[in-house]
Amino acid sequence: MTVLYEDNHIIAVSKTCHEIVQGDKTGDIPLSDMVKAYIKEKYNKPGEVFLGVTHRLDRPTTGVVLFARTSKALTRLNEMFKSHELIRKTYWAIVQNAPKQPQARLENWLVRNEKQNKSYVAKLGTKDAKLAVLTYSTIATSDNYTLLEIQLETGRHHQIRCQLAAIGCPIKGDLKYGAKRSNPDGGISLHARKIEFVHPVSKQEISIMAPVPDDKLWHALEQQSMG
Repeated sequence: MTVLYEDNHIIAVSKTCHEIVQGDKTGDIPLSDMVKAYIKEKYNKPGEVFLGVTHRLDRPTTGVVLFARTSKALTRLNEMFKSHELIRKTYWAIVQNAPKQPQARLENWLVRNEKQNKSYVAKLGTKDAKLAVLTYSTIATSDNYTLLEIQLETGRHHQIRCQLAAIGCPIKGDLKYGAKRSNPDGGISLHARKIEFVHPVSKQEISIMAPVPDDKLWHALEQQSMG
């Protein structure tokens, strides 16, 4: 983890593909505990450190994660995250096949299979199906891969992974959704690139960007996207 931004009310960090945001059955140390330890040490805080989890990223995904340092910020951020207009999240994904349309808005009904921990595209009217909406645009290409920039309009389970796989563009390394092979680091090439919002307390516009993973392909595509 790398700290990207911090003030009295919020802290944002860059997550690697090996880190989990919150504790799970693996028993691995979650990012929330690492951030608490960082705050405790840096500010020499006695007793328990308050830290609120405002959103999650799948374990194999990298990028920016935002935490609340006060209960006031947590309450407001939780409300803001419910409305996707108040918090803008931009993702980058390296996909195997170039999409037929360089940019598009995808709307699908998704059903989550808890047992498999996987989502599927379903027909309208399917029991428990939820509407998933995203827009993507192509921002760079290499011989075998394409870099897409994605804006989420909804926040469904494995939404980006599932919707891109449904148009024949599985994310690099994402075996669960049809990628040909795994990535050497065991992660997938989905990166929470940027988060933009009005600060829950100071009301200032905040924009936090996470650097891409330290990998040749990521660096090459990022370079190309900058023109």
